[in-house]
Amino acid sequence: MVLLRNTRFGKSNEDIRTVQRGLIARGRDIPDGATGHFGDQTRAAYAAEQRAQGYTGTDADGNPGCTSLTELGRLAGFPVDCRGAVASSTNPGKLSLTQVTYDDPQDKAGKPAMQGYARKACAMTGMDPRFGLPALVTITARESAYNNRHWRVNTTDSNARGRTMADGHPQDCSRGATQCVPTTFAAYHQAETATTPYDVVADMCATINYVRDRYDVNRAGSNFASRVQQADPKRPPRGY
Repeated sequence: MVLLRNTRFGKSNEDIRTVQRGLIARGRDIPDGATGHFGDQTRAAYAAEQRAQGYTGTDADGNPGCTSLTELGRLAGFPVDCRGAVASSTNPGKLSLTQVTYDDPQDKAGKPAMQGYARKACAMTGMDPRFGLPALVTITARESAYNNRHWRVNTTDSNARGRTMADGHPQDCSRGATQCVPTTFAAYHQAETATTPYDVVADMCATINYVRDRYDVNRAGSNFASRVQQADPKRPPRGY
């Protein structure tokens, strides 16, 4: 079992060695071989794998995400656990992918509404709203125009594949105010929140849990905007 949280640039462990062997089996070039250390060669090889899977631009940055690593594992023959430390300690609400629902609670749109939902999400996850609130509102502005109904599902990016779900869109599409893919939403789901990514509080909570794990954002969230460019209004938008 490869843990997503173990496959980070600069780390050395057996999970990285497994990923490297999978990349090599897929024809990706790692001149030093499966050393177990995630350095520049591995990042370049993983970026090549992401491109082969259909990712482009900043989505193919060589840093493993849940969807691309799960697909690599499927192709190379190793299981992947995207839950990381969050699922077992601070996020006991994890779901299986089959437990994710696609109903629409008709949550409000607009910046003031996003600020209210963000306060609830921060309270539920223990994040300091001084940092979490502006970061989450910035993400929703950039990802869904503050939960605008025309922008809550991305049917054009590399995630837009899979079988059609109850909302009429492919399973892997990014959804919700912060644009979570269902695998990420399930892996980082917060206990006592809705099981649909269209619920803004549930979507924001999953995003908080995800960025804590993926970007090493501290629990208070004081380094949220500095770690996640898409959450920083002072820098240009960038996928996260």
